[in-house]
Amino acid sequence: MTNPEEAIAAPAADAPAEAPKAPKAPKEKKEKPKKEAKAEGEGKKSGGGAAAGGESKGLGLRNSKKDNFGDWYSELVVASELISYYDVSGCYILRPWAYAMWEVVQGWFDQRIKKLGVQNSYFPLFITEDVLNTEKDHVEGFAPEVAWVTKYGNSTMEKPIAIRPTSETVMYPYFSQWIRSHRDLPLRLNQWTNVVRWEFKYPTPFIRSREFLWQEGHTAFATQEEAEREVLDILELYRGVYEDLLAVPVTKGKKSKKEQFAGAFYTTTVEAYIPETGRGIQGATSHCLGQNFSKMFNITYEDDDRQKQHVWQNSWGLTTRSLGVMIMTHADDKGLVLPPRVAPKQVVLIPIPKASTAPEAVQAMLDKVDELTKALEDKGVRVVTDTRSNYTPGWKYNHWELKGLPLRVELGPKDMDNAAVMTCRRDTGAKEVVPWADVATRIPELLETIQADMFAAAKSRTANCTETCHSWEEFMAALGNKHMALTPWADEEEIEEEVKKKSTTPDAMGAKTLCLPFEAPPLPEGTKCFYSGKPAKNWALWGRSY
Repeated sequence: MTNPEEAIAAPAADAPAEAPKAPKAPKEKKEKPKKEAKAEGEGKKSGGGAAAGGESKGLGLRNSKKDNFGDWYSELVVASELISYYDVSGCYILRPWAYAMWEVVQGWFDQRIKKLGVQNSYFPLFITEDVLNTEKDHVEGFAPEVAWVTKYGNSTMEKPIAIRPTSETVMYPYFSQWIRSHRDLPLRLNQWTNVVRWEFKYPTPFIRSREFLWQEGHTAFATQEEAEREVLDILELYRGVYEDLLAVPVTKGKKSKKEQFAGAFYTTTVEAYIPETGRGIQGATSHCLGQNFSKMFNITYEDDDRQKQHVWQNSWGLTTRSLGVMIMTHADDKGLVLPPRVAPKQVVLIPIPKASTAPEAVQAMLDKVDELTKALEDKGVRVVTDTRSNYTPGWKYNHWELKGLPLRVELGPKDMDNAAVMTCRRDTGAKEVVPWADVATRIPELLETIQADMFAAAKSRTANCTETCHSWEEFMAALGNKHMALTPWADEEEIEEEVKKKSTTPDAMGAKTLCLPFEAPPLPEGTKCFYSGKPAKNWALWGRSY
């Protein structure tokens, strides 16, 4: 189905496109599970402990985002308790902090697709070989990635069973049974599930894995107009997931013929960009399948004139890759930096009594923490309190910074005297004194400010990474600057392939079209393609990609 993983999970160039058979497993280079280092001393107090805000040993990251992005990212996702490595290469355990963020994305998106009339369902994980091979172009696009079940117990299966890389061929035989007349349309289904794509190169947590979580929508309509309207409605929701929830700017556009989903009429996409690596990354895709699959699977309806017509279909999907893009966009050398709307917990309340504070004063402080927590929760704020007495305040600060929690709220003896709290933003480090009476109103406002500021900062960084290029020299200079290139293009597949090969260097992969952006400058008549010199048909956004 939809192909967020495809852009970076493509088979090696020149791989033969053939219907998948149950192959012998090739030898692979085993991915070594990373060791999950524990903080030295676990930050516990010893001999009286550290002062509030004091140094905490063993927390933080060893690698720098700027200097060693790959190692920084690999260290970060483990240290911040997002994932653990599993003993099957390319598979990862999503820990509660990561899964809670996926649940926020699920809830936001699920609510909105249901308002469009989409219903959730579930289809099996397994596909027979005959059904998988029904649509030739589609299966060729996935052939190198299909995983097969060939044995059960000690017995060899008479016919191998494929594990779904996507669900078109699982679902559409049943669409053909369920749809009979125009009264059965539209049929709009979604499923929240996992898929398996057994690729062997460069697995990366969230970004590229053999098994990943996603939603995949599959819909059928009587007319092309209805189908195309939904394609853009869903694409706008994907923009909302990235920009409104994850604070990640994206570019909406259409995929080139070479890059579109196998078997689709056309593919639309939201594309993100990681400035530190100079690479684009496909965020989510919404495909108009046209009538291709309905003809293959005989999905027809009887119109008002009692004539058989093939339905128009769409498929669309979003994966847990979205979390990886968010992490890459916002995190820093201290750890995660989470946008408030997607953070599992938005505020941490930390009481910081002194060693000399009287027991009754400590209890009063804890009571005030409970009171402020309830006031914030009543306003819909997701709050965690850290009242652990065996960790120093400084260790707690660093711990929650590593986990990216958006706002820290401190309550110490002076704050008790002043009837106020001290807040500290994770994104900027800015501090602000907030009176107790204003906490329930000011902190929700502050969280929305943080959300808006994070998006604005990310958008500014991305905007500075796009160059308009009218020549090959300008194009290569943009790539050398780790930028995207917006070019006039003749929209020819052979040109795209030539550009990819010619832009490959000893140190970097070749560039490809990320999308044909919906928002682009005017294209005056007579404008030439930046590469071929032929008349340009559109603007294309190019870049190296994941």
